[in-house]
Amino acid sequence: MAPNSYNILMYSHDTYGLGHIRRTLAIARNLVRPGVNILIVTGSPIAGRYSMPAGVDFVRMPGMIKKTNTVYVPHSIKVEPKMAIAIRKNIILSTCKAFKPDLFIVDKVPSGLKNEVMPTLKWISKSLPCTRVILGLRDILDDAESTRRDWERKKFHEILRDYYSEIWVYGEKDLYNPIKEYAFPDDIAEKTVFTGYIPRKVPAVRKSVRRRHKQVLVTIGGGGDGYIVLDNYLKMLETNGTVDFHTVMITGPFLDLKRLDELADRARALKVRIKPFIKNIEKQMAEADLVVTMGGYNTLCELLSLRKPALVIPRDNPRKEQLLRAKVFKGRGLCDYIRWDDVTPELLREKVNGLLEDPGRCVADLERFRMTGLDVMCERLAHFREHCRD
Repeated sequence: MAPNSYNILMYSHDTYGLGHIRRTLAIARNLVRPGVNILIVTGSPIAGRYSMPAGVDFVRMPGMIKKTNTVYVPHSIKVEPKMAIAIRKNIILSTCKAFKPDLFIVDKVPSGLKNEVMPTLKWISKSLPCTRVILGLRDILDDAESTRRDWERKKFHEILRDYYSEIWVYGEKDLYNPIKEYAFPDDIAEKTVFTGYIPRKVPAVRKSVRRRHKQVLVTIGGGGDGYIVLDNYLKMLETNGTVDFHTVMITGPFLDLKRLDELADRARALKVRIKPFIKNIEKQMAEADLVVTMGGYNTLCELLSLRKPALVIPRDNPRKEQLLRAKVFKGRGLCDYIRWDDVTPELLREKVNGLLEDPGRCVADLERFRMTGLDVMCERLAHFREHCRD
């Protein structure tokens, strides 16, 4: 380790899905630079499938799967959940003690999954008093009442007050204001920085190749809970006869294998290209004329970056995060959406055809939208490095 290096430790608990690790990697890729080392502690079972830039690496913890909002079980190893959490807790603390970060960024949960970050927060407070500790929050966590109740029960305000330097909200205050919605106390509100949404790298698209047909991309993130979207979309094609657009379908790596086989058989009959997972989904999005998706934070950031029309089918259980985001984004003219319980092949056909035929208004609003997340975080990093410990 270089004597003047600046070390950033990032914690991403990652249970069942791609959202946390993808957001963490997007931040890491932007913050890394000469003299900066970034180490990610993650429970994602597919972290190794992503390419890491020079200066970024990861430490893998045993994965956990969320059964309910409060029940988590080990993803692979056959041990009691308490033992798996104990192993994860020790990995986080040992990594921190060895790495001695100047900046510690915790994703979403102030105390970590099942309080697994608390020993590390306490050790930093005692042994690395100059280290900055940041909580990174996506724009929307859940509906206001549920979030207020959850934060009060888990005493998150006290944890933020005692152990955190700042809270970074990866969103815009005028779209959704968690300070107001989640009733942050004044001293917590003073620690809160709205970074804006996190842009993604925009891949080059070959404009010299002109397609005869428009293209729709259907993607459901990790795939663990989006079968209804894929099923209804294929039913739309199965009952619609000939269509004048092509479809690429990304099912996600966590889709049940029996359902994947069933969907793959149906997709082949319809000449739909279907894949479980691709590393650089941004390239696939860039080539599409329309994206049908569930509307998680990362997917919508990618669509904002690409100025791409989207039809969102947001999950509303166990959290209403995706539905609330779809509503506020549609209110700004950034997407259209169908409620989860309202999705049918007929309504899908109507929405898809409408967005393919007239994407103009949506594209104009997307062009006007500015994404400042990485710029603001880089400014905060420059400030921290300038005032780093000797």
